[in-house]
Amino acid sequence: MNSLTASTPEQAVVIGGGIVGVCCALYLQREGYQVTLVDPAAPGDSTAKWSCGQMAISEVIPLSKPGILKKIPSWLLDQKGPLALRPSALPGILPWFLRFVANARHSKIVEIAEAMTTLTEKVYEDYAPLLDACADKSLLGQRPIVEVFDSPAGMIHERPHLELRKSLGFASEELNEADIADLEPSLAGKFKHGLLFPDWRAVSDTEGFIAALTQSFIDQGGVRVRDQVKRIDEMEGLATGVTLRGGSRLAAQHVVVAAGTGSREFFAQLGVDIPLAGIAGYQVVLPNPGVEIRHSVIYADGGFCFSPMTRGLQIGGTIEFAGPNAEPNFKRAEIILEKAKRILPQLQTANLEYGVGYRPFLPDTKPVIDRSARLPNVLMAFGHGQLGLTLGATTGRLIADLAARRFTAQDLTPFSAKRFALTGGFA
Repeated sequence: MNSLTASTPEQAVVIGGGIVGVCCALYLQREGYQVTLVDPAAPGDSTAKWSCGQMAISEVIPLSKPGILKKIPSWLLDQKGPLALRPSALPGILPWFLRFVANARHSKIVEIAEAMTTLTEKVYEDYAPLLDACADKSLLGQRPIVEVFDSPAGMIHERPHLELRKSLGFASEELNEADIADLEPSLAGKFKHGLLFPDWRAVSDTEGFIAALTQSFIDQGGVRVRDQVKRIDEMEGLATGVTLRGGSRLAAQHVVVAAGTGSREFFAQLGVDIPLAGIAGYQVVLPNPGVEIRHSVIYADGGFCFSPMTRGLQIGGTIEFAGPNAEPNFKRAEIILEKAKRILPQLQTANLEYGVGYRPFLPDTKPVIDRSARLPNVLMAFGHGQLGLTLGATTGRLIADLAARRFTAQDLTPFSAKRFALTGGFA
């Protein structure tokens, strides 16, 4: 706690109740601020709910890789592939893609991976105090993550990325058929090539993980308002709070925008022009799958992951560039399930549930963690792509440092909003 607690606590409002938002709220709360968290959905019902639930600490290499431009025609033609681009979305998303492709140079990939490593290397340390305050001590599992491949070609393709990860201090182990069978008996005889990531972990349930952190925030005196922020109130160059859709107003000395793709609604007020895209990730949950999966298992060639959770077996992870405000295409979830049943024909699909999360992606796959130049008491925390769950607590700690105007342990220059104003916006 800081000196704020000696007098009347300063008020902070966090816009967005997903994993990043709730972690920002918790860390601000630890600083002594009186925090109100605003989100229109129920606790846990957010983008990260429809994720693989992994603490993917070495997933620091951006999606943009050499040769990515050549793959776009296949994404357009094959709507059943692990990565698809809706033809109708191409005109609108083309400017984003140009920025995306600009990051496909090897030197840029290394630069991005090095920057992301400064965030992911502190993940468990940053989550520890937040999880210690939760009643449920089993929210984060202790088993590593497994990745399997159809053939040696997949391993060969992955090797340069593994070498880069190794150079950054991350571990991985190669698995043979016997190793895979030992770790996952249900996959015995189905895969001969794999990897083990000993420093990755998976949460017991993505929805329950976020809901438990939210409840901990409330138990410690935080307030969660189920509403939508209409605008940030401002006066003389500073934010004074927020006005909700329902008409009520929340006064605050600090505002955090951590609303994922919804953060775009505030860009004009923040004085930024950031190419934030929502990329759809589809999932299917089988409440009673009839198959035991012990670890979170990435099926590389299938483009999806088996994620055992307390609410069932979640299967998903395919990516679709659909464009803003596009309706979900749950046929992609059906495709995932079809592929999963080819591997595990005994899967039971009764009472299944489909879901989609729109990952907030920036072209360089790095988040924005920064202060608004136009409204200096407004902080920005969005654009985490597929690493929202992984980087939630670390982002929360950094936002609390910025709010307190304290030196941050990590250099936040690579995560500045200003990077998109450089070199014609091709950052």
